[in-house]
Amino acid sequence: MAELTKKDFKMLLDVQNLKAVDSWAGCHHPAQVLEDCKGNKTLDISLDDQGDIWKQRVTAFFDRMAPEWDARLVTNDAKINLILDSAGVKAHSVVLDVACGTGVLFPFFLERNAAHVIGVDISPQMALIAAQKHLDPRIEVICGDIETIPVRRLCDCCVIYNAFPHFEDPQRLIARLLQWLKPEGRLTIAHSMSLEALHKHHAGRARHVSREMLSPDEMAEILAPWFTVDTKISDHEKYIVSGARNMR
Repeated sequence: MAELTKKDFKMLLDVQNLKAVDSWAGCHHPAQVLEDCKGNKTLDISLDDQGDIWKQRVTAFFDRMAPEWDARLVTNDAKINLILDSAGVKAHSVVLDVACGTGVLFPFFLERNAAHVIGVDISPQMALIAAQKHLDPRIEVICGDIETIPVRRLCDCCVIYNAFPHFEDPQRLIARLLQWLKPEGRLTIAHSMSLEALHKHHAGRARHVSREMLSPDEMAEILAPWFTVDTKISDHEKYIVSGARNMR
């Protein structure tokens, strides 16, 4: 595969038709390499060629949001650390951060001395910001569709933070994520707001790229074929559902 220059990549960011990008790359699962401004990180581009309208809408929406994302972001360290406790993120963990956005969780993973973090986001603009902000060699950023990109390595923990409603088919997503996890791996789905607040939030301008968030019991039921759910928290300020892979 040809290597993309920074100029080439910036041109691709303006392309909204994912099929056109895939055709330009010349392979079914393109994985192109982009060096960041320091020359010491790679950003892979792996885009689905199935013409998925939902995913194209999600990509376009978050590309538009990316430039102002960090300026509008409000984080709560206590909430995030509780989520990562539930996720089992600890020293030497290999972590898959699904829909990583601009990399808001990356510093928290590194504070816990994670061995390796794979951040995946379908939005090229979000992924580019994440790659340029975080220069630690333990972080790998992939721009692509988590449901179609090849598995890079098996992970101890998979975290979907503030993103689950933007996936159209929960069962399809979870079945795919199972392939990324070690036999004892954990999957955690979390939000830093209440379920009621989530419903209101996604009824606004993100309504065309959001499904209604499942209740913790509904989420646990979807996870049950593959995971033993041991954490269900839904209160006025957060939502966490987490479990370990079934050993059977």
